[in-house]
This record gives sequence, C-alpha cells and structure tokens, in this order.
Amino acid sequence: MLTKNQQKLYDSFYESTHQNEYLDLQTELLVGLSAAMAMNCAPCTRYYLEQAKKSNIEKGAISEVLAKVMAVSAGQKRLQLVEVINDYEIDFKS
Repeated sequence: MLTKNQQKLYDSFYESTHQNEYLDLQTELLVGLSAAMAMNCAPCTRYYLEQAKKSNIEKGAISEVLAKVMAVSAGQKRLQLVEVINDYEIDFKS
C-alpha cells in the first residue's frame, strides 16, 4: 500500500541490489535465498530458487544455505527462551 512515488523508489532500491560491486551472481543469489527463507517469504524463496537453478547453482549449495538458515533460526529460538526465562525470573532449579 505504497504511493506511486514510494513504489517507484522502492523498486529502484530493490533493482539496485542486483547491481553488485562486490558480490558475484552466485553469492548474491545465495544471500537472497537465505534472507528470503529467514523472512518466511515464499514468493521470494521461489524467485531465488528459480534464479539459482537458471544460474546452475548446485543442489549442495542450496542445502548448505538451508542448513545455515536452520542453524541461525534454532540459535535464535534458544536465545529467545533463555531471555524470557531470565527476564521473568522463571526458576527451574527449585
């Protein structure tokens, strides 16, 4: 629900993220895929998977991205639980 100007600015910004100075295409696509997965964006995940396939990125690279997203997600959930336990002083020792 952006104004026309806001949409135009967003589109310009998004397109600029595909014009990398430092990342090669494979790295860009794998970073995009990991971000899409982490943000739970199914259309974005589909886009990056399709682009990865077109770019002949190996299934193993996709698997490693999946594993990294899973590891970071699991770690975040563990830390979230510890934070709630500490913030609310929930004592499991007694």
